[in-house]
Amino acid sequence: MSRQSFVYGAFILLLASLCNRLIGFVYQILMIRLIRPEGVGLFNMVYPIYVLVLVLATAGIPVAIAKLMAEEVARGNLGGAYRVFSIAFWWIVASSLFFTLVLILGAPLLQQYVFPNPKVYYCFLSLVPGIIIVSLCSAFRGFFQGLQQMTPTAVTQVVEQLVRVIAGLGIAWFMLPRGIEYAAMGISLGVVLGEFVGFLSMLAIYFKKRPSLSPFAVYCSAPALKVTGRIFDLAVPVTLTRFVSTAFLSVDAMLIPRRLQVAGMTLNEATGVYGQFVGIAESLLFTPSIVTISLATALVPAISDALAQNDLSLVRGRTEEALRLTMLAGLPATAVFFLLPKELCQAIFGYADAGVALGTLALGGPFLYLQQTTTGILQGLGRAERPLRNLIIAAAFKVAGIYYLTAVPALGIRGTALSLCAAYMIMSLLNYRDLKKIIALKVDFGYCLGKPLVATVGMAVVMWYARNFMLGSDDLSRMGLLIVLFLGGATYLLLLFLSGGVHSHDLRRLASFLGWRR
Repeated sequence: MSRQSFVYGAFILLLASLCNRLIGFVYQILMIRLIRPEGVGLFNMVYPIYVLVLVLATAGIPVAIAKLMAEEVARGNLGGAYRVFSIAFWWIVASSLFFTLVLILGAPLLQQYVFPNPKVYYCFLSLVPGIIIVSLCSAFRGFFQGLQQMTPTAVTQVVEQLVRVIAGLGIAWFMLPRGIEYAAMGISLGVVLGEFVGFLSMLAIYFKKRPSLSPFAVYCSAPALKVTGRIFDLAVPVTLTRFVSTAFLSVDAMLIPRRLQVAGMTLNEATGVYGQFVGIAESLLFTPSIVTISLATALVPAISDALAQNDLSLVRGRTEEALRLTMLAGLPATAVFFLLPKELCQAIFGYADAGVALGTLALGGPFLYLQQTTTGILQGLGRAERPLRNLIIAAAFKVAGIYYLTAVPALGIRGTALSLCAAYMIMSLLNYRDLKKIIALKVDFGYCLGKPLVATVGMAVVMWYARNFMLGSDDLSRMGLLIVLFLGGATYLLLLFLSGGVHSHDLRRLASFLGWRR
């Protein structure tokens, strides 16, 4: 298999992420309407714990596979690349089996001391088989990402999402008459089934598309102990970063419903509000992540490749371009979320109240997207300890904010949203400071930020006038909302072209999938 350029690989992941996001939106809409915010809240109370165990089970090894294989391939040592994958794969097998057993034995304790609602127990147990499945699949995704082949990851993600949606909604609908907690369990079973089919698809691609190499070349490459050391030198800080991130998400899932109760809500009300927050407001806020997470995934091997060639100017060029693409996607989305939060939540999900949280979260949107991109760059530079440190600092502010602000009756869930915004801003700025120190990054702010910002301001003005004067209604219809979004989007694109924020070569790259490497 030939290598793909950084932008080509990022674009492949972008297409898959866009497809998954569209499928996911339909999924979220149907799920909210089927099991209501309370059921979504139940599922999201246990899902962060599941992800936390997944982080421990994979131990950051897939990222290490992608980075170290990219380095070996850049040196022309395909045997060394396979050696890295072989050793890393068996570490993942052992780790996933161990943590699956730990989770099974510890489930009763989690129900008794951790989960804020006792109805989540069966929902949680249904997720347990996914630990082994996802861990093994992630190893193969790291394999292809290390070869800078993003298509297998993209294809299996789409397959996984399709099965998750169909199976999850089907089982939830079947189980709903037994109670909302059983419907939430159906969603969990759909997640596991989707992951299983995605894993089978990845195995099929691996055996069909992997580069051929003799076993002798693999096992004569490097001593196992040395390769293991290289793997865990990178995997440990990556694991710590993801562990801290998901651990704080788990803290959020436990803390937010409890602090909402302190603010005066009942358990069921708090569960429903929390479900709206994570299932609607955050779901919309993370939409531009189809760009930023695709960039972050593609950047790890791309930056590692450039470093292996000792080409620091290439590293800076790819970094600046990633930041520009992040702003091009993130700023207009932020304007939409800030100006039309209730209208979006009502039109898409049928719950306008979730717009209260979305409008507040929009303030932190650009910082969230920058955080995701800059974290991928730092990991590609082999400096995963930097985003770990920054994450701990930002998360400490977030947890403190959630604890104090969410319990204020006048704020409630808006206090939670403000706390998240503060965390996004702190981490993104700290990540950027580290990039300036490590690679002497000098960003052309006029090009990367100024031009997208000017276009976004113009877009926001047009949307504001269209909303308040052209339509003249307090409650926009779906058609009215589409008109406002169309006018805003057209204005944004027009201003980008007029200001030089987008060039003809950007469109040629997009249309031709050429192997552009800067």
